[in-house]
Order: sequence, then C-alpha cells, then structure tokens
Amino acid sequence: MRLYIASDHAGFHVKEFVKGLFTERGYEVVDLGPESDDRVDYPDFAAKVARAVAQEEGSQGVLICGTGIGMSIAANKIRGIRAAEVHDYYTAQMARAHNDANILCFGERVVGKGVIESIVEAWCSTPFEGGRHAQRVEKIMALESEGERDGN
Repeated sequence: MRLYIASDHAGFHVKEFVKGLFTERGYEVVDLGPESDDRVDYPDFAAKVARAVAQEEGSQGVLICGTGIGMSIAANKIRGIRAAEVHDYYTAQMARAHNDANILCFGERVVGKGVIESIVEAWCSTPFEGGRHAQRVEKIMALESEGERDGN
C-alpha cells in the first residue's frame, strides 16, 4: 500500500515519527514535504497529498498540521477525498470503518506520540465495514457532483 504524507511547519517534527510507524507496517511511504520547519501554507501540502491519493486508487494519505483541522478542510476540497481529522484511537477507527476515509489528519499540537501510535494502529487495522455505511459514503461522494451542478 502506498501512503502519501505531508505536513506544514507545525506538523513537521512529528512527520518523521509517523513515517516510521507506517513503514514498520509495510506501507510504501512517499513524503511530499516540506523539507524543514520553515513556515509554509498548509493548503499547498494538503492539495499535494489529496491529489496524489485521488489519482492513485487504493492509496492513502496522512496530513499533519498544528490541529489537523486546516489540513482536513483543504484536502476535502479535492474530488474523491474523504479526509478525517482524528484525535484518538476511536475516531481513527470510525473514520476507516464507517467513512472509508482515505486521508488521516491530526495535529502535532493536539496529540502526543503515544496517542499517534494508537491512531496509526487503528487506521491500519480497521477495514471499511461497507454495508449500510457504503450507502452513506456514496451519498457523501454524490455531494461533489451536486456542488458542480450548483455552479460551485
């Protein structure tokens, strides 16, 4: 499985740690930046990861900023993306099981390394449940087309 990862300056320091967690679980990790903790704009990096995930079926992404909120908002603007901002094991588990999220977002300033380890564990070990949740995910994805019809 290929995993695209990026951060902004506020998530830069934990990015290497997260890359290691996914590599240990057999993921091919592709780092899309940044290369330092110099100030950058998070929408630029959210777009890089979201576009890569949207173009490569079966891939996933991780975005890290100060809170995870800005990254998730920006990534969700890209067609085909279901980016979930999570803050613990349960929210990561539900993002995969019920929402078939394809991008994991969280904040370096919000969660510590122990919580990040549990988030990654939940993300990696939880499959999409399908069933009634598949219908709901289809409705979410249909909203993209609805926005286009409305001129958005």
